[in-house]
Amino acid sequence: MRRVIIFIIVLVLVLGLASAAEKYIPAVNDFINTSNSISLPESSQHVKVVTEESITISIVKQAGPSVVTVSGTSSQASSGSPFDFGFPPFFDFGPSSPGELQQPDQNSPQSIGSGFIISSDGMIVTNKHVVDDTSMTYQVVTSDGKKYSVKNIYRDPLNDVALIKIDPNQNPGKKLVPLTLGDSSHLQVGQYVIAIGTALGDLQNTVTTGVISGLGRGITAGSPYEGSVEQLSNVIQTDAAINPGNSGGPLLNSSGQVIGVNTAVSENGQNIGFAIPINVIKDSLTNFNQNGQFSRPFLGVSYTMLSKDLAILNNLPEGAYVQDVQSGSPADKAGIQQGDVIIKIDGQRIDANNQLSTVIAKKKVGQTITVTVYRDNKTQDLKATLASAPQQ
Repeated sequence: MRRVIIFIIVLVLVLGLASAAEKYIPAVNDFINTSNSISLPESSQHVKVVTEESITISIVKQAGPSVVTVSGTSSQASSGSPFDFGFPPFFDFGPSSPGELQQPDQNSPQSIGSGFIISSDGMIVTNKHVVDDTSMTYQVVTSDGKKYSVKNIYRDPLNDVALIKIDPNQNPGKKLVPLTLGDSSHLQVGQYVIAIGTALGDLQNTVTTGVISGLGRGITAGSPYEGSVEQLSNVIQTDAAINPGNSGGPLLNSSGQVIGVNTAVSENGQNIGFAIPINVIKDSLTNFNQNGQFSRPFLGVSYTMLSKDLAILNNLPEGAYVQDVQSGSPADKAGIQQGDVIIKIDGQRIDANNQLSTVIAKKKVGQTITVTVYRDNKTQDLKATLASAPQQ
């Protein structure tokens, strides 16, 4: 009897478990089926993995054909180095190994810099120092080897910028594709950049990558008579390799927009290059489009800035020490002399924070300014009417 009772109890338990299982298994199956049938959003079904490598390849394919090589031909004997790739004179480049090198044929085109297309009708941006030699005949070579004679060169005496005009009809069927100019007002240190140019004057469309390693740097460049050219301020510093021949080429951001124009490398450091911010170039283009030429205020002095320490050492006030005055210039007509120290312009102090070039650049052509100079242990005010900087 006891066994019967135990059997009945076990049977009831088994039947109860079976009933419960029958009740809950469909719910479990529904959950499993629902989980398996969950669909991803349509936008997530096509995921593109973006890497630094893919960004670089894409930008190079897009921008590379718009980067050009600038070459020049001169029949005049040159006393300079065969490594003259259009870098500013204050950066000294020479052969990396000893030995005698063959001088290039002066009558054959020599690649001296880079540039990039900004309009389909044949306008190209480069550095002024790349095409500074007015005795040379220049030509442009595109990445696919097409050659164009340069029709006109417009040089900006303020910003080391030059515009080269070519005739796109010289190569029928060849389309000139302009690069997109970006905005350099919101750049950040650490931002990824790509430089493209004709490295060493021979390696066309060389690509280097890096980051913006500094902002607001200042370098010295330009003609000694163009007082507004001596200092390039607020330039971009980058560790992307910029070699001789890269001058005038574009510095691009990760969107393929031009944010700077490569202009120089430091002879004293490694992986330190400089580029002019593209907003400076855009301002130059606006100035050019308004006048058909670059119209810049011009004083006509060659000078050296006297720092506070240097001024004290020479028993002179802080300011711009005039080394030379261009004959017939506004400075010459105003009576400014060699050895003067320009200490004020219209009452504004001239010092390390307000350099002469920066102050003059903010004036207008035709404007009469008061130049306060220190001469023979006393100060005097002279009136100078600014002229338009000579086109070179």
